[in-house]
Amino acid sequence: MLKILVVLVKSMPVLSQLIANWERIDGRAKFKVFMMVLTGLLLLSVTLAVTIGPVYISPITVWKIIGTHAFGLEQGDWSRGHDQIAWLIRMPRVLLGGLVGAGLAAVGVSMQAVVRNPLADPYILGTSAGASVGAVSVLMLGYDIFPPYSLSIAAFIGAIVSFLIVMVLAQGSGRISPVRFILAGVATAYVLTAITSFILFIGDERAIRAVVFWLLGSVAGAQWEFLTLPAAVVLAGTLILVLYSRSMNALLAGEETSIALGVDPQQFRLILLTISALLTGVLVAIAGPVGFVGLMIPHMVRLVVGSDHRRVLPASVIFGAIFLIWVDVGARTFVQPQELPISIITALFGAPFFFFLLRWRKTSLAGGGQ
Repeated sequence: MLKILVVLVKSMPVLSQLIANWERIDGRAKFKVFMMVLTGLLLLSVTLAVTIGPVYISPITVWKIIGTHAFGLEQGDWSRGHDQIAWLIRMPRVLLGGLVGAGLAAVGVSMQAVVRNPLADPYILGTSAGASVGAVSVLMLGYDIFPPYSLSIAAFIGAIVSFLIVMVLAQGSGRISPVRFILAGVATAYVLTAITSFILFIGDERAIRAVVFWLLGSVAGAQWEFLTLPAAVVLAGTLILVLYSRSMNALLAGEETSIALGVDPQQFRLILLTISALLTGVLVAIAGPVGFVGLMIPHMVRLVVGSDHRRVLPASVIFGAIFLIWVDVGARTFVQPQELPISIITALFGAPFFFFLLRWRKTSLAGGGQ
């Protein structure tokens, strides 16, 4: 213990010098370094997440297996069981978790810009409640019309229908008011949640456990053939949102300022809402309503990179992917052989973070007042 303290004391001047040098670097260079670190952490997270489980697979073996399947390299000395576990079971699940986390984080940034409210998240669109009605109808009432995709299709349709309802209710004199939009989203969610509860009441009691598990979010059962659609939607949606990041900055400055900068706030809100609804609808249909990611990740990123959406959006996408990959690792390892729904873990992380954020802002405001 004494040796550790001595090493720490000796390293303090070095750390101080590193911090001083870091402070001298301009913001653009800092952001590039931060993005490089996040990208490295993402690759490391994907690798380690595949290695972790009841059957351990070394990181080197993981990348050899990836090389064999993705690039046609020669088969190595690993067993067939390790190959199937790494490539067919864990890798699709890890990638789906990363896609869901990235997409929800991007939508969270977009929604907070649209309604100019730090508590906005992807589900303020009403998509979560609508998707729940569709999914619960399949699970409880047996509307299995397009097996094995009936649940995802029904959830997506429910999400889009609920979004359209919110959009109609939010319109006032041909304009979308952020306040009306929030109120319409909350009211629609309450009504759809009541419908979900009614279906649970009259449906098959034996399916309740599956319903509860879906309502709390999961990426279990991910397969390679299920990744194409969410990957395409997340990549296209996040790329469009990143291209619109400068306009998001203008939108936050107020309607008059955004008009002066050449951004039509009404038209731009409609574009962002449509993209966000499609993204959220697909993600909820695939993984269920995973809570707190779209609400929490943008705030965490802003603490590091500031409020410029040109930096917040790409950083949130990568950090959201990293976060949900590790949340899913915890979901499948904390209570083995059982599995936890993802939203239980995200809530356990998210609520303390917001307590910290509230306390930190209160302290900073008090300091500023003095």
